[in-house]
Amino acid sequence: MAHLLLLNRKVDKMVFELEQIAGEMSSYEDSLKELRNSLSIDEAKEKVKELEEITGDPEFWNDMEAAQKTLQEIKQINKKIDGFEKLCGDYEDLMTLIEIGNEEDDSSVVDEAKQMKESFIQEYEHLRISTLLTGEYDHCNAIVTLHSGAGGTEACDWVSMLYRMYSRWVEREGFGFELMDYQEGDEAGIKSVTFMVTGENAYGYLKSEKGIHRLVRISPFDSSGRRHTSFASCDVMPEIDEEIEIEINPDDLRIDTYRASGAGGQHVNKTSSAIRITHIPTNTVVQCQNERSQFQNKDMAMKMLKAKLYEMKLKEQGEMLEGIRGEVKDIAWGSQIRSYVFHPYNMIKDHRTGAETGNVQPVMDGDLDMYINAYLKWINE
Repeated sequence: MAHLLLLNRKVDKMVFELEQIAGEMSSYEDSLKELRNSLSIDEAKEKVKELEEITGDPEFWNDMEAAQKTLQEIKQINKKIDGFEKLCGDYEDLMTLIEIGNEEDDSSVVDEAKQMKESFIQEYEHLRISTLLTGEYDHCNAIVTLHSGAGGTEACDWVSMLYRMYSRWVEREGFGFELMDYQEGDEAGIKSVTFMVTGENAYGYLKSEKGIHRLVRISPFDSSGRRHTSFASCDVMPEIDEEIEIEINPDDLRIDTYRASGAGGQHVNKTSSAIRITHIPTNTVVQCQNERSQFQNKDMAMKMLKAKLYEMKLKEQGEMLEGIRGEVKDIAWGSQIRSYVFHPYNMIKDHRTGAETGNVQPVMDGDLDMYINAYLKWINE
């Protein structure tokens, strides 16, 4: 009799826990319908069909650069569609599991159901956050520049760490990556680097990274093993659409060519094809150096200059939208947006949103979702 009572209690507890999970999940049925509309899933599927028809054109590969952009766009849209459909599938699987557990009085499904619920909510929030990208420039590609600040060689090494972190994030998210400029540090690391991230909403996500990033660690360049604090700036600009008109007088430009410098491989040109353009009236300097031709480097540098001059124009007119670019600050103590502490404890904390974690390695390997999502929620509150 005691055994039966104990068994009944376990069954009652299992039923209660499964019903509780089912109750929590029931509200997501309508939420998924709303999310489908917010993500424009039906329109996205039609867009993929149109683009795939273009790829079937016999002349599709005649323009290699345009072809790559089309394939990248298809990949990005399919990623959104697949993510939503997987989310719907996960919801159905969880509700089915709960139903089976109740029918068979199988208490072993409770822990699995809890894990599936947590995973579903996490993925749902990730997709929901993407619907917050409604800013004028959020859909654009992003031009990202990292500069070393206070800290000397240590700061240059810090830039190389951030460069690796963002490169890994780009790879994880399936965005395109294009190196535009690379300046080595005098002794180690990177003094500055500029790269383009291409894909839908690249700027919308990466705008969260604009600002000063601070590193605290035991320096590998200090033979005494002392703790050092280093700084690097991250500037993020949207690639401005061709339709936007910015008048640039050729007489106002000084264009210099030089030989690319770098650590070898993809960073080095053997000819003087790197381009530096100075807009004399505003003293705005942009530069581009990669393995493409001098003409292509000049074209990309002009796009960068156009983006910067457009920003200045909006500021002058008082029409600059909040968030298009963060306030320019010294790359030093007291102006950081995020701190990365590796000694005497492990912690990465965003000072705007309060988001933090003690598990630093995944972040340095490109897992930035916590910080990007927290920022998007913060600016939309």
